[in-house]
Amino acid sequence: MERLYDLAEVLRSKNAGPLYITLDLLFADEATYRRVSGSEALSPGAVGELYGVAAEDVKIVHFDAANAIKITIPRTGPTSGAPGDRDVYGAQQHGPLLGLMIP
Repeated sequence: MERLYDLAEVLRSKNAGPLYITLDLLFADEATYRRVSGSEALSPGAVGELYGVAAEDVKIVHFDAANAIKITIPRTGPTSGAPGDRDVYGAQQHGPLLGLMIP
């Protein structure tokens, strides 16, 4: 088992409009990408549990040609830029994925 942080070349988050956050995972090689993309550790249910959202609200898209995975989740707090929003750009939301263990 290895942490997603150690497997991903790039692991970042950003806004996907005012109501959603997108998480980008990019891998240096196809073998690592296949290992992670085929793992149940990165299922909608697992991601939903990490972020406190329902599994059916987690959208995961695999880009085989780019060895990349894009995950979109709804914001759980205020919309982007609203009073009380602590991360207007959504750039600090990838943290929960860093320690995710991948078999």
